[in-house]
Amino acid sequence: MTKELEIEFKNMLTREEYSRLLEDFTDYHQGPVTQHNHYFDTADFRLKEQLSALRIRNKNEQFECTLKIPAPVGHYEITDPLTKEQAQQMLTLKSFDANEVAQALRTLDVLPAQLNLIGTLTTHRVEFDFLDGLLVLDHSEYNGQEDFELEFEVSDEKIGRHQFLNFLKEQEIPERPANKKIARFMNSALNSTKDQ
Repeated sequence: MTKELEIEFKNMLTREEYSRLLEDFTDYHQGPVTQHNHYFDTADFRLKEQLSALRIRNKNEQFECTLKIPAPVGHYEITDPLTKEQAQQMLTLKSFDANEVAQALRTLDVLPAQLNLIGTLTTHRVEFDFLDGLLVLDHSEYNGQEDFELEFEVSDEKIGRHQFLNFLKEQEIPERPANKKIARFMNSALNSTKDQ
């Protein structure tokens, strides 16, 4: 189990901006890596209400379960590594083998037995070290939608914010606030439920 503080800045991109950044920084990366995030919540969305999110991530056949909870700056991530078999059992709601995450869920008054699989978001991700942080270019697909996003993960909030805003200015990219992927995914899932 790991518990980390994550501080990140986000900005939505157009398809053209995303493609240009991929091209301009081609020397920095090896191209996109695809990952699948499978999101869970209770039937009444108790995690969402508490600004928290639970996912199982499959990246290069490596699996992990992560619970994100709010922190004074950024958020905490509690992560348990999983075997493929454990992930499959959790995805079919047969068992919950992420012990540290399960403990943290209880502090939010959520039991693993109350969880439902909400759906899957697929992200094609490029990431590389840049300035004092990690620059991330994401193309995400979910519920028949797609979007493009720039993230900058840092260890110092003040310095990181300054560097991120400067980068947007240098790249002539307007500031476009970005909700977290889980929020965008959940909103699309709720909207598609209403449409049915």
